[in-house]
Amino acid sequence: MIELPNNKYLILFDGICNLCNNSVNYIIRKDKKNRFVFAAIQSEIGGKIISELNIDTSKTDSIILLRNRSEYHFKSTAALKIAQDLQFPTNLAIVFLVIPAFIRNWVYDIIARNRYKWYGKREACMIPTPELKAKFLE
Repeated sequence: MIELPNNKYLILFDGICNLCNNSVNYIIRKDKKNRFVFAAIQSEIGGKIISELNIDTSKTDSIILLRNRSEYHFKSTAALKIAQDLQFPTNLAIVFLVIPAFIRNWVYDIIARNRYKWYGKREACMIPTPELKAKFLE
């Protein structure tokens, strides 16, 4: 399996989704501790990681957070755990973890199912600028 850089968390995201790409850009701006690296689910490395972890992308196809080989999160839990590591006030979103996952994921799934219709999609995954290239696994 791919080894994550020390003290980094990997966010696998839908590289053709405008909402997901905008979220990645937001995370990059708010990640003052430089904790996160990224890979598109559709990328070669994203596919390899998903395969190695035996993740069923029919159940989650928009965001996966890997903190290490044995700790990974999907859907609303991934989003909230990411928010937890961002700067104030985004980190306050962690309070929503008190809501049961089945309720949070119900809302998350509605957004995920409609993300292309509501936010659009790209023909190809985003290409990071040279300044951001180090934040993306290849």
